[in-house]
Amino acid sequence: MACGKTDGRKGINGLAATVQNSFALDPYETAIFVFCNGARDRIKILEYEDGGFWLYIKRLEHTHFQWPAASNDKTMTITDEDLYHLLASPGLTQKLRRIKYGHAIA
Repeated sequence: MACGKTDGRKGINGLAATVQNSFALDPYETAIFVFCNGARDRIKILEYEDGGFWLYIKRLEHTHFQWPAASNDKTMTITDEDLYHLLASPGLTQKLRRIKYGHAIA
């Protein structure tokens, strides 16, 4: 997951280049890469599968995602459950904070 904002105009090529150049990761690896725009109302997920890229987009209409701010760590690894909660509701920051302090996710 990319911390901070990512240019929302980027498509597959731009996001793959960000993964490779800014994060020093391989966009072709078995992983998904999650990005959020500056307004925090859109998430893009980049995934490489079976010789091609998938680009998934979710746009919120009346609220925004609670997204981690940019810091020294440009990326953050999240679990499948964290991603599910992020996409189901915009409360990822609170859920991750509870994990950090040793509380279980309800």
